[in-house]
Amino acid sequence: MALRFAVQADTQQECAQGLKELCASLSLVPSMPPRQMIGNGWMARAVPKQKAPTAESGRGPVVSG
Repeated sequence: MALRFAVQADTQQECAQGLKELCASLSLVPSMPPRQMIGNGWMARAVPKQKAPTAESGRGPVVSG
């Protein structure tokens, strides 16, 4: 499942501030910086931080050979 979180605002500055606060409060990382959308609004997106692979997930480090 892919989770995405969005911020909508009237100005670019409000959108950037909202994205910063959203990322800080939910441990997210920005995936789309503020962009002006049709209709004169602004939108930005964030996604959860990716965790490093673990032995339990079956995806360990890549080893050549």
